[in-house]
Amino acid sequence: MAAAATTQLGAAIATKLFDRRGAAGAVFPRAAFAAVFLVVLWRPRVAGHGRRELALAGLFGVSLAAMNLTFYEAIDRIPLGIAVTVEFAGPLAVAVAGSRRRLDLLWVVLAAAGIVLLARGDGGHANLAGIGFALAAAVCWASYILLSQRVGRVFPRGNGLALAMLVASLLLLPAGVAAGGGELIVPGVLAVGAGVALLSSAIPYSLELEALRRLPARVFGILLSLEPAIAALAGFVVLGQDLGVRELVAIVLVTAASVGASIGAEVPERVGAEPPVT
Repeated sequence: MAAAATTQLGAAIATKLFDRRGAAGAVFPRAAFAAVFLVVLWRPRVAGHGRRELALAGLFGVSLAAMNLTFYEAIDRIPLGIAVTVEFAGPLAVAVAGSRRRLDLLWVVLAAAGIVLLARGDGGHANLAGIGFALAAAVCWASYILLSQRVGRVFPRGNGLALAMLVASLLLLPAGVAAGGGELIVPGVLAVGAGVALLSSAIPYSLELEALRRLPARVFGILLSLEPAIAALAGFVVLGQDLGVRELVAIVLVTAASVGASIGAEVPERVGAEPPVT
């Protein structure tokens, strides 16, 4: 729960920088500072890992960069709660993929209905563009989950995550410099970037890793399903983003679908193994 709260608080704070640096200019410092924090925390080693393992960490970094950039582009156009709700289509798809249970079709229908409600809201072209970026972030989040499971098996502790975040920050560097320019080196902006990195990356990723050491994957998934509601609350408190009945109903539908999919998911427990980073 603390991971979800800090993630959405960091995202809400980051949106305040969009007018000065744009979405790309805001996401690059977050990734760069997060990489520094995670490297200091986990002290990853490249030695001892083969090319295939390092390539896997690099691919994980690509998914992290794409997920963060598309999500920030989404919240630059639509309210935070709506963006997170649409983005949840990614983990939901992973939860029900390959399932033969008829009940899982209900969760897919509920989630789809919620996303359609959001897409039909007011906002014109910018709204549709925001929904599109949020859907792209959902695809990236699904890839992130699948890759994190593989990385968690190959690298001990958070070493794979630290290496991946380094790759992500390098990939985001060109877009971040192009969008932010000289604003990236303003002390106040740097301080906010460091704070957002702590709130949205370093702290929640590490908390989730520790949570997975203590909670069954199914319980973790149910708690994670509350994130759209937490995002809506953060958007309201920090940014003053009001949501109408349509948007609130949509959030409830997607949250219910995610909870249902998590309850019915068949995830084997891996006794004695390192948990995946999600």
